[in-house]
Amino acid sequence: MWIQVAAIIGGFGLLVWGADRFVIGAAASARNLGVSPLLIGLTVVGFGTSAPEMLVSGMAAWNGNPGLGIGNAVGSNIANIGLILGVTALIVPLQVHSVTLRRELPVLLITALVALALLLDDSLDRIDGLVLMAGLVAMLGWVVHLGLSARRGVDPMAAEFAAEIPADLSTGRALFWLLAGILVLLFASRLLVWGAVGVATWLGVSDLVIGLTIVALGTSLPELAASIASARKGEHDIAIGNVIGSNMFNLLAVLGLPALIQPGAVDRAVLTRDFPVMIGLTLGLMLMARGFHRAGHISRLEGLVLVAVYCAYQTLLYFAVRN
Repeated sequence: MWIQVAAIIGGFGLLVWGADRFVIGAAASARNLGVSPLLIGLTVVGFGTSAPEMLVSGMAAWNGNPGLGIGNAVGSNIANIGLILGVTALIVPLQVHSVTLRRELPVLLITALVALALLLDDSLDRIDGLVLMAGLVAMLGWVVHLGLSARRGVDPMAAEFAAEIPADLSTGRALFWLLAGILVLLFASRLLVWGAVGVATWLGVSDLVIGLTIVALGTSLPELAASIASARKGEHDIAIGNVIGSNMFNLLAVLGLPALIQPGAVDRAVLTRDFPVMIGLTLGLMLMARGFHRAGHISRLEGLVLVAVYCAYQTLLYFAVRN
């Protein structure tokens, strides 16, 4: 089993590095072509930080382990809000200034409810996959509209993205890092899936549980690094925006890939245990970000609550496996 554990650790490390190179290359290439920083942040960065989940999910389904991909999609969303935003808020309390984020959060919640509705028949078939992929196209179109809207020019998140996108990277070097990131991500996802399936077999647990725990945590590392770095620089909207964008891609693309590649039954626990936790955390984040009578924020206390919910969920999974 130690070879598989080493494969998982190595896969995680390569996923983080590959995602970082991919985002830098894609963002710099787009900037050199004249694309606005806000549009790059809403599309390229969101896609790039979700690339590990997408490739791992697709690779798992291709290898006949769709449960790993489903667990990765749902578990990553839970980790993104409960662990990543929770830990980030414990380090630096987060303020929400962006109108774009406040408009994206209700869409994220609706997307989660639609995904749940598609799974209520205990299966994830190709029709479900097509619906999710159609939602992905619609979401990208809506995000592009937001990024191109003249009113978005005053969104504080635009300045934050502009500061983060490399300005001194030539198009040639940017394309090199883009290609290198993709190749490393492909290799790392295959390595990680092989190791995760091996560990699941050795431990006698389902691919779903491994996807919800080890794989979900590992593929969320790019979001963790990006959110903490952004928050420490005072770019709070980017820290939260990375999570919102990633969760949208997870629900539509990462969950849709197993449906298209390897359709089949879905473990009932996904509907009765995992989705309610994910939706509850999404609703909590939306309420914190809106703020109602005050500016939206995630305080250290609220960050502690998010982390506690995540830890409680992992404990629930532990006892579910033992039983």
